[in-house]
Amino acid sequence: MPQGKRGAATRAKPDGVSHEKRTAAPRAKRAGVPQGKRAAAPKVKREGAGPGRVRRVSKRATGTDHRVRVVVSRFLLIASLVAAGLKLVQVQGFEAEALAARAERQRVTKIPIPASRGSIVDRNGVKLAFSVETRALAYRPNAQRAEIEAFNKTKPAKPLSFEQETADLAKALVHELGPRVSEQDMLAKLRSDDTFVYLDQDVEPAKARELKQAFPALNVEYRAKREYPGGYLASNIVGFANWRKDEPDQQKHNLHGLVGLEMLRDNDLAGNPGSQQVETSEGTDVVIPGSERDVVAAVNGSDLELTIDADLQYFVQQKAAEYGKRSGAKSVSVVVMDAKTGEVYALANDKAFDPTAGGLDPKVTADPSVTTPYEPGSVNKVVTAMAALEYGVTTPDAVTSVPGSIKVADRVVGDAWDHGRLNLTTTGIFAKSSNVGTLMLADQVGPDRYAALLERLGIGKRTGVGLPGESPGRLLPQSQWSGSTFGNLPIGQGLSMTVLQMAGMYQAVANDGVRVPPRIIKAKVAPDGAEVAEPRPEGVRVVSPETARATRDMLRAVTQKAPNQNSGTAPAAAVPGYQISGKTGTAQQFDAAIGRYSDSKYWITFAGIVPADNPRFVVGMVYDTPVYSTPDGHSAAPFFHDVATFLTQRYNIPLSREQTPIVPLVKP
Repeated sequence: MPQGKRGAATRAKPDGVSHEKRTAAPRAKRAGVPQGKRAAAPKVKREGAGPGRVRRVSKRATGTDHRVRVVVSRFLLIASLVAAGLKLVQVQGFEAEALAARAERQRVTKIPIPASRGSIVDRNGVKLAFSVETRALAYRPNAQRAEIEAFNKTKPAKPLSFEQETADLAKALVHELGPRVSEQDMLAKLRSDDTFVYLDQDVEPAKARELKQAFPALNVEYRAKREYPGGYLASNIVGFANWRKDEPDQQKHNLHGLVGLEMLRDNDLAGNPGSQQVETSEGTDVVIPGSERDVVAAVNGSDLELTIDADLQYFVQQKAAEYGKRSGAKSVSVVVMDAKTGEVYALANDKAFDPTAGGLDPKVTADPSVTTPYEPGSVNKVVTAMAALEYGVTTPDAVTSVPGSIKVADRVVGDAWDHGRLNLTTTGIFAKSSNVGTLMLADQVGPDRYAALLERLGIGKRTGVGLPGESPGRLLPQSQWSGSTFGNLPIGQGLSMTVLQMAGMYQAVANDGVRVPPRIIKAKVAPDGAEVAEPRPEGVRVVSPETARATRDMLRAVTQKAPNQNSGTAPAAAVPGYQISGKTGTAQQFDAAIGRYSDSKYWITFAGIVPADNPRFVVGMVYDTPVYSTPDGHSAAPFFHDVATFLTQRYNIPLSREQTPIVPLVKP
């Protein structure tokens, strides 16, 4: 190859391998690159990569960054766990008490949903007792004082005054609640050092709402109040309901029966309160809206419909009080029953009580009509009258020669008036109330048949009328009768009964011989309006219909007024235009101080049927220890007359088809 030209030359490869000679000029040496080593490829400058060069990220650099990230993440995770642990220690170890107190202030609370108490109404729907909503107003003096002080420390443009706020509130309370509160008393409560005070617990809901809007610091609580629109009317039957003294203030919407039917039928009347879970604001009892849950609805109580007539009850109560004063009796009790069904239309005492009055004495709230038995006296002679006719011992017109006295065992019994031997008809024996004649007939009946009749009449057993505290009276079992017992029972001594039991005997006579136990509750009405009638007692056959009618006819002569000793014992009980059957009674009271029957203390009784020819009502009454010497103290016949007259007018009872016949009581 000529010199100066560079051509392809064949190099000899090491180990015999030849290389083609390059034609290009030999590469110049670069600084820092050893001869014989391959130079690095030139870097391409990219737009935007910065002045000069763009570095390439090597695989080794990428791996390093990943390890850094893992380490950092682990560190942060551990740090978070440590921080959480420290916070947990702080919360549980150092702040537990404070947080628990805060949770107590702002918590989930179970609050009751009140159930409305059922009403008590008479047979015509007249309300005798019902419940209304009311409100209680309360205040937190200490908390309000502290809140105002805290507010004033913020230096507001218009500071608040605790004295001015309480003064304005006291005036507003007097204005809204009237004379039952005084401004001085309200101020004393509002400015006291108490944590919590009640200002009034009987505020109309509308007034409470207005006061709350004007004074947000007031606390308003739900209350239930029992209303008795008739006051004293039938209070001995209805009783009363109120809060229990040991009940928390927050539960004073739960009314409980304390006396009478309110107590006895409390479960029916009260219903079942509901409940719900709510959240309350911190430091208050204010429910957070929308926080209610787990709601259990309340079930309202049932109404009770009674058999009594409110108008008749009112009249009878007034008359009982009147005759109680006129006779000077310790007490007067009276009952009016339906002759066919045994339903009680009125049950009254002369001393009623106001159920809205506080601190009532149990002696005042007692109901002697059913709780206090007495010896009935001659009204009990109806048992002998029925027995003598039922067992064929005598007839109404049969004549018995009756002496002035009779010996029974170791006792001598006489009549209430002195007389020699009289020829009395059977009707005359009972119309003139001869003890001697009655005992003569009872002796022919015999103790066994007499005791069986007392059993069928229910004497010595509770009637089951449906009132609390009913007494069964007292009647010794026949196995315990002594020789003189049968000298007492036929004339109404040696046994005791309530005025309700006494009326029940005459109800059997009026109902053609079938005694129907009395009842005073007619039905229970559920909240949905469904009416459930009270179980009607089964009647008990006492005597045959013929015996009952004959007895009824004989007892008409008690009210007759006729010459020649043919007047009965109670002409004052007669009602013009109506046939009346009845029986008077005068029973000596046992005086424990002298150990025998008293000669000055009596029970005066009367039981009657109106009208006798078509019985509609039975009336029984008793005076306890009247002043016997007074005209109104020795007979209850005038009282019966007034009640019977009212009954005929109130219920438009038709006049009897015939006048009461005058029959002979004494034969020559």
